[in-house]
Amino acid sequence: MDLVLIRHPEVAIDAGVCYGQTDVPLKRDVHELARELIARMQALNVPACVDGWHTSPLQRCALLAKALATDAHIDARLSEMHFGAWEDRAWDTIDRASIDEWAADVTHARPHGGESFAQFSRRVIEWFDETCAKRDEAVHVVAHAGVVRVLAAHLLGVERETALQWPLDFGAIAGFRRVRDEWLLVRWNA
Repeated sequence: MDLVLIRHPEVAIDAGVCYGQTDVPLKRDVHELARELIARMQALNVPACVDGWHTSPLQRCALLAKALATDAHIDARLSEMHFGAWEDRAWDTIDRASIDEWAADVTHARPHGGESFAQFSRRVIEWFDETCAKRDEAVHVVAHAGVVRVLAAHLLGVERETALQWPLDFGAIAGFRRVRDEWLLVRWNA
């Protein structure tokens, strides 16, 4: 079984803004982005999508999934982490002490009043367990960087906090393959 994870394309929001679950638009035309992604996936020999794309309900993911296939499976558990009071704020306007509190315990702290990283990870892994655990056919997902990193850490058995540091470009493809109940990384940031 293959799990194909696509980070959503670049968004039309100023750099340096915290936008976790803020529903921001894509920067470019979604149909053009879909054509480019399909061509890249074909060049990389990514397994074909047979069961529709799974996606976050946020437009930066859902619009692309719907442009790729009419049968998109929308699931709120694939939404990015919710940053509470920090949503839609420039990072440099957020109280430094609050950011330091969060950085001191990324897993459990939630000074913003939104989700902790542990809560976020639980819901993403719940989606994975329900959707992917017993499937043989490939699963394709358009999601957020946080979702992709949480799933990568889970599948590869590495610390989630470590995976948070892995670079992941807008529109990047991450691919995993299950071989005899072990997950292998096929591609990252492709």
